[in-house]
Amino acid sequence: MSTPQARRSNTRQRIQDVALKLFSEHGYEKTSLREIAEKLDVTKAALYYHFKTKEDIVISLFQDLAAPIDDLVAWAEEQPRTLETKNEVLRRYSESLRSAEPLFRFMQENQAAVRDLSIGETFKQRVLSLFALLKEPDAEMIDQVRCLTALFSMHAGMFAMQNVKGDPEEKRKAILEVATELVTAANPPSRRPARPDSAQTESP
Repeated sequence: MSTPQARRSNTRQRIQDVALKLFSEHGYEKTSLREIAEKLDVTKAALYYHFKTKEDIVISLFQDLAAPIDDLVAWAEEQPRTLETKNEVLRRYSESLRSAEPLFRFMQENQAAVRDLSIGETFKQRVLSLFALLKEPDAEMIDQVRCLTALFSMHAGMFAMQNVKGDPEEKRKAILEVATELVTAANPPSRRPARPDSAQTESP
């Protein structure tokens, strides 16, 4: 039997899903809380129990996306700065974006609203934190571009590949492979920091 907390969580998720769909279809500004409640077949009072404003709904969506990214950044900062770590950052980031396609579509189609709500700046700072983990501190400009492009290719790829026939999982893996290639090219062996266990032992 489901608990009250589980039911509340499920209702919150339903509100987020329906609101995001309406925001993407009709625009953030043109969608009202009343329309969201009607689509959900609930009263406005029931909707208010979870979210008081449309802004609260959008902020909650970004918070849900931000949590795994914050965890990823915290994890990566404790790891050796190797290409293996950077590739793992990309893999985990790809996983965190798996269910975020509707949110990125909303961001793309409602850029003015995103700026006005200040959530765009919050997300930008998290992307820059990931960028700092992927590039070397003294990276040449072309390698900085490669690392930043790797991240944006993961975002843009979710839109661009919508009109390409194929299995969604195959497309996600292809996008990740391209991002990995870019970061690998930005971290050639000659510029990678030496691993602690790579010291040469003297021959007898």
